[in-house]
Amino acid sequence: MIDDRLPVLVGVGQTVHHAAGITDAWEPADLMAESVLRASADAGLGAVPAPDALRVVSLFSWRYGNPAKVVARRLGVEARHYGYGTVGGNSPQSMLNATAAAIQRSDLDVAILTGAEAWRTRMRAKRDEVVLDWEKDDSEPEVIGEELDMNMPAEIERGIVMPVQVYPMFETAIRAEAGHTVEQHRRHISELWAAMSRVAAGNEFAWSREDFTAEQLATPSDDNRMIGLPYPKRLNSNNDVDMGAALIVCSARAARRLGVPTDRWVFLHAGSESHEHPYVSHRWEFSRTPAIEIGGQRALDLAGAGIDDIALIDLYSCFPSATQLGARSLRIGLDRPLTLTGGMAFAGGPWNNYVMHAIATMVSRLRERLGELGLVWGNGGYVTKHSFGVYGNEPPAGGFRLGLPQAEIDALPRRALATPAEAAGAATVEAYTVMFDRAQQPELAIASCLLADGRRAWATSTAADVSAAMTDGEWVGAEVSLASDAVLHV
Repeated sequence: MIDDRLPVLVGVGQTVHHAAGITDAWEPADLMAESVLRASADAGLGAVPAPDALRVVSLFSWRYGNPAKVVARRLGVEARHYGYGTVGGNSPQSMLNATAAAIQRSDLDVAILTGAEAWRTRMRAKRDEVVLDWEKDDSEPEVIGEELDMNMPAEIERGIVMPVQVYPMFETAIRAEAGHTVEQHRRHISELWAAMSRVAAGNEFAWSREDFTAEQLATPSDDNRMIGLPYPKRLNSNNDVDMGAALIVCSARAARRLGVPTDRWVFLHAGSESHEHPYVSHRWEFSRTPAIEIGGQRALDLAGAGIDDIALIDLYSCFPSATQLGARSLRIGLDRPLTLTGGMAFAGGPWNNYVMHAIATMVSRLRERLGELGLVWGNGGYVTKHSFGVYGNEPPAGGFRLGLPQAEIDALPRRALATPAEAAGAATVEAYTVMFDRAQQPELAIASCLLADGRRAWATSTAADVSAAMTDGEWVGAEVSLASDAVLHV
């Protein structure tokens, strides 16, 4: 007999809306409401169940105030609790972990989790100078999760504040450690992403269903311009999407009361939460992610499983470096299927909400594969914040279990960051990237350097000759000179 308090996922819904223009576009609340309706139908319910909690993943397309209440009004339901998540791609899995724990404690019985972005429409409206008049609600939602400060002043002063700058630097560190030439690694990451595009081509809820070749992905062109070396556009997450997803999770008792057939039930066996040292400047190295190693292993241990017991995997895929770091830390071979959806470049990267699409797809797939397990990894920041979920279609023997191994991670060594004045002189490039303008011309070189005493130092250059030089060949391990104002000289 399944324990009445065991949390169970009973319904999932996904919505992708390709609007022709502003007039037929859907706002995020529309996408969320439609996804909840689809999740209710997926559970075999005649109507949306009255939830104890309706929780929404943090979104960027529109400032609703309390988006959960807006969605509730669209659906004609009322909840006791209206929640709103914190920023980060880890947040859908983190929100589900917190919700499952609350259900098992008997704090909740039925919960609806949803999220959406209409970023494509928002950018179209900005370009066409159209003022959007989407709904708002001034009430205060309950905050689900904790914010994490991920940019220290020294990074902000250097302008190193965007994922499109940092993930390419991780990539160069990975390349150097692998011993690949620049050309070998270009083929390696483009083949990795081509495999993802093939999955997206078969996913009815993918934003783009085009099956790209590795060469198409690797070759810069007018519609695949260079962003941050070594990534052209198609190796970056695609947030230019209008899409939403929803999950209905409840206690086993509530699932029985609602009449959800047991063949729709999927269980969250275990979860975990962890984060790296929050500031990239303090990471010991850029080619390893110990918080994924420790957090991922904790979730597997709590589920009573090893990585070889996991049949279905969805690793976060904002950039190739993230997926490679996740796979390495979890001891997953890159020859295994690493995505269920097709990844964030092709299935779509709706800012913080991608992982809800991964979870929805995981639930649908596990229903077809009796006795098998699946793993979802969510990531926020600069491979900073991590959430894990282990799923199965059979109930876990010990109930849902949540691991929080942060104290172990916080005790790991960290590097000190030298000030520009302290770093002046010779240094060795540890990782680097070159940012390109929209005309595909190199405009900014960024390097993380190591000093003789082991401290890290940041350096940048807008000099055309420096940026151009660093687009040619391998610069990890190169000796460079840093000025006292953190300007890079090669």
